[in-house]
Amino acid sequence: MSPHLRGILLLVLVTTLWGSTFAVVKELGELLPPSVLIAWRFLIATAALLPALALARRISPPTTATHSPLWRDGLILGAWLIAGYGTQTIALQTTGANRAAFFTALSVVLVPVWLTVAQRRPLPLVLWLALPLAVAGLALLSWEGGALVVGDAWALACAVTYAGFIIALERTANRHEALRFTLAQLLAVTVIAWGWALLSAPGALWPPAGAWGPLLYLGIAATSLTTLLQTVGQRRVSAAEASLIYALEPVAAAAFSFVLIGERVGLRGALGGLLVVGATVLSQRTEGQAHPETPHPQAED
Repeated sequence: MSPHLRGILLLVLVTTLWGSTFAVVKELGELLPPSVLIAWRFLIATAALLPALALARRISPPTTATHSPLWRDGLILGAWLIAGYGTQTIALQTTGANRAAFFTALSVVLVPVWLTVAQRRPLPLVLWLALPLAVAGLALLSWEGGALVVGDAWALACAVTYAGFIIALERTANRHEALRFTLAQLLAVTVIAWGWALLSAPGALWPPAGAWGPLLYLGIAATSLTTLLQTVGQRRVSAAEASLIYALEPVAAAAFSFVLIGERVGLRGALGGLLVVGATVLSQRTEGQAHPETPHPQAED
């Protein structure tokens, strides 16, 4: 199996796990404030990754860094991550899991828009078509779910910040060993999140008994594992290809939301979701190859 295909399969797994988190986070949001939920989620994720890092160091000692400092790139990626997870967690307090997932999927459309603007190029025709298509899809989703709520605005903010994370990760993923870089990102989010929790919810820092199972799932499978797999996968896959794979996330979220919490998507919502997914796929027609800033992958991980 080629390294590129392995990267694609890893990102498909990541997307599936992400899809399961919308329903889980929505249910947990009734038990924990967003800041506390994220703080525990990333503390668990960091602790889960430490044994793997220790084993990797024994098998293969870390090489001397030749690029920008690990802590700096970890902090930059961590800032993007907590912005994305924070806005998404807040969004799920007032909007449905399905709706939030499709709103968040706009990040896929925004990746090529960001890159086009950054490179000071005219916006391609396909993006002029994809953007109104995505807006129409979100309008149908909102129509089905009732009037726009504040959670929808937070979900849109999540789309913007996660687009930034995808691009930043592409530019830095090849600079560091995957495990150490993943841990640096998780540590950065953990420190920022606990600071946020101590300031915003000092009296609600300890989760109730019913929250621990979902927190362990979110921390180990849906954060530690997915962040590691995403870091490894994007060493082989460009941001445009990755964001196309991430277009599957709302589809997975809709399936998990139906199974786990009974949320259904009606006819208008299904049509709106189809338009959003179509817009995300169409938006990737602007990139036939990896972006110029994509680092050349090494032969092996």
